[in-house]
Amino acid sequence: MASRGRRGGAPAREDEPRRDERADQPGPEPQGPVLPPPPPVDYGVFMHGLVQAMQTQAHTQAALQAQLDAQAQVPAQDHGRPSTMERFKRMLPLF
Repeated sequence: MASRGRRGGAPAREDEPRRDERADQPGPEPQGPVLPPPPPVDYGVFMHGLVQAMQTQAHTQAALQAQLDAQAQVPAQDHGRPSTMERFKRMLPLF
């Protein structure tokens, strides 16, 4: 298997910069304005918002489940004719 690095003291080629020469080169210039560091995070406020969002989600899920349960208890009205699903089941194949 081919090695990618130079372990074991293999000398660098002349056209390749050595490690200490690369350290002296400046890095890329930053693009755009230099921004200040972000403000410190208030984890108490963050956790309060997270708990509030989870409670809202739980209430919403409970309300949706109650609606689903209420719909399941109401019998479907057929208006004296078969349902659309029954009509599709009775259809003959096209070919």
